Amino acid sequence: MTFRLVDRGWESEFVDGLLQHPGALRIVCPFIKRRALARILSTRLPFLRVITRFSLPNFAEGVSDIQSLRLFLDAGGAVRGVHGLHAKLYVFGTGRAIITSANLTGAGLTENREFGVVTEDSAAVERCLTWFDALWQDAGNDLQHSQLDSWTHTLSNHLASSGPPSESGDLGDFGAVASFEPLPNSSPPPILADSPQAFVKFLGEGNNRVPLDCSTIEEIDRAGCHWALAWPAGGNRRPTGVEDGAVMFVSRLVKGPDIRIFGRAVALKHEAGRDDATPADIERRPWKAHWSRYIRVHHAEFVAGTMQNGVSLAELMNTLGSDSFAPTQRNAARGQGNTNPRRAFMQQPAVELSHEGFEWLNARLQTAFDVHGQLRRHVLRELDWPELPAHPEQSPDFTQDDFNRELLRMLDAGRQAGRPATRIVARDLHRNVVGGTEPNRFPMACDAMWKLWRQQGSIPENIVRTTESGRSSTIEIEFSTTHPARG
Repeated sequence: MTFRLVDRGWESEFVDGLLQHPGALRIVCPFIKRRALARILSTRLPFLRVITRFSLPNFAEGVSDIQSLRLFLDAGGAVRGVHGLHAKLYVFGTGRAIITSANLTGAGLTENREFGVVTEDSAAVERCLTWFDALWQDAGNDLQHSQLDSWTHTLSNHLASSGPPSESGDLGDFGAVASFEPLPNSSPPPILADSPQAFVKFLGEGNNRVPLDCSTIEEIDRAGCHWALAWPAGGNRRPTGVEDGAVMFVSRLVKGPDIRIFGRAVALKHEAGRDDATPADIERRPWKAHWSRYIRVHHAEFVAGTMQNGVSLAELMNTLGSDSFAPTQRNAARGQGNTNPRRAFMQQPAVELSHEGFEWLNARLQTAFDVHGQLRRHVLRELDWPELPAHPEQSPDFTQDDFNRELLRMLDAGRQAGRPATRIVARDLHRNVVGGTEPNRFPMACDAMWKLWRQQGSIPENIVRTTESGRSSTIEIEFSTTHPARG
């Protein structure tokens, strides 16, 4: 085999190239995602060099990952950046090269219609190596972990402020300007298929439904849902079940009655303190005094026009039934518990979608965007955008009871989800109660776990990586569902 034209099966081509030529790997690729690297970096390569983009707007948009660059460095590789990079070249040792349209992303390797050539022609591979080496010399200095840390901090602040659409381009591109004219950057929407979760977040209550001719921009301005989704205040309960990167479908209770989904956004995991309503927030929207806990969102998109243009939640439930939502789907699978989707979100601020529910709703909302259009960015720019609250001088006075109650709540959540056992990590318990503040309160989290463990009457078999005193930040204990009931 000298040359092969290939239009599918790119993941298999990469795996075979590494098996046949394991000595070295050179990569030229603008967009790289962490999940696509799992098999490529499953074994340590003696020689690994990567040329990619160092564009923070691309990282913010989700088309490339800072985490993937960290994986390369952790694997002993060297990484350099080129501004405006568009080429894709992969050279395995000195015996095989792939020139393709496919990026190192899940979509590029397994989903998109990509085309390219695989060659073992010695002259062609040598030319590829020569071109790579020339570009490598043009690509500046090797990437350092400290740069990744700085970029991560910059992106975190940008996304926590909801990533106003006018500002993504101001984040900076740190790639070297090579000796060719750089291509313009593209700004595709976030890759929703990589999201770990999806939720429908409800705006409004049963006694204040809006008419279907209510404009979407009016509701966005009222709710501030272009940068944060609000959860009710009270006690220690916080929206800790939403992970970074979850897709949040934004909906409004409307007259009819029905619920209309009119937008979607990407979530940031809740962080106590940062994600609590400030006095200025409450002054602007007084109802936040009672709905003061946030899931911040970024890259929000909304259908233009009125609620009539949104997607009906009733239609989703009529189509999928118990498969609409994650809780009802789990209950149906185990043959017990509520399987009626209309009861799954009663008195709840949000409900988690099943995979099927996400696929159905995402496709219907995209159709709504195509038919009715999206609110333009300049319209969203005119709305209010948040300023991150300053860290308080002193943290709240947390008590041992706060940690005990939160531990029981986490275990109750596991039991409600149908899990036979729930693994709790002390640092997660600590974060749920105090967020990023008061590191000296960590022993309280450990004490709550040890106390409940002793109440179970036996030593758990799977305590992971603890110190003698039980104060290690990596303490994990798996509790069975037979833990004492809430007293």
